[in-house]
Amino acid sequence: MTTHATTDSLTRTGRLGLARGAVEIRTFFRERDTVLFTFALPIVLLVLLGSIFSTEYAGTGVTASQHITASMIAAGIASATFVTLAVGIAEDQANGTLKRLRGLPAPPAAYVLGKLLLVLVVSVTEAVLMVATGVLLFDLALPTDPGSWLTLAWVFLLGATACSLLGIVLSGLARSVRGASAAANLTYLVLVFTSGIFVTPITVLPAPLTTLSSLFPLKWMGQGFRAAFLPDTMAAQELAGSWELGRVALVLGLWCVVGLLLSLAVVRRGLRRRE
Repeated sequence: MTTHATTDSLTRTGRLGLARGAVEIRTFFRERDTVLFTFALPIVLLVLLGSIFSTEYAGTGVTASQHITASMIAAGIASATFVTLAVGIAEDQANGTLKRLRGLPAPPAAYVLGKLLLVLVVSVTEAVLMVATGVLLFDLALPTDPGSWLTLAWVFLLGATACSLLGIVLSGLARSVRGASAAANLTYLVLVFTSGIFVTPITVLPAPLTTLSSLFPLKWMGQGFRAAFLPDTMAAQELAGSWELGRVALVLGLWCVVGLLLSLAVVRRGLRRRE
């Protein structure tokens, strides 16, 4: 009996989450300014950086612009997930959306699922646009073997999930929409620079900065995407001299678990909060 009730509850939560996700996606794409800024900023940065740093790594056949493109896919996904959710949920708190949801027979998990579906669509679109930019402008080669495509898939799923959940957590720590925006963008920029996204290869960065970045998902996302898109000769440019895909999966997976627990707590608190 208990098992049946649990199954029904999960099914209902999933159904409500899908419905909430559809609403979130429609609302997002109706805001043209937000859509343009979300998709254009990472691509503009990629074009600028890829045009400035275009020398070839000796003996690899890989240019700095191709290296940056693979890394920037992680930055684009982090922007579409972490920053979008941190600011978006803070807005829901400020305009009373979370308070209104409190009166509906929907669990907090349905709201979280809806937000995750939104950023999944945005992240996939962002990643496709950035890969297309790299292929067209910087001759980035697409993966040619199933293993690389599989690596691309699981790094994307784990990385996008971890960054999304951390965005939800940050939204609960901010006291206002402006505070959430400032905190999210500052955190994002610091991690982008210290994770070897804008400054490549990561081995040129001071050890304290790389130690800091290793605690967060972005560094491992960039490393995973580089493993999927670049030849194995480029692994020597990583801190450990290898792709460390096992550690990439472990760190991203742990952040997914921790982020889920913390985000559910944040949403429950937001639903109970009074204006």
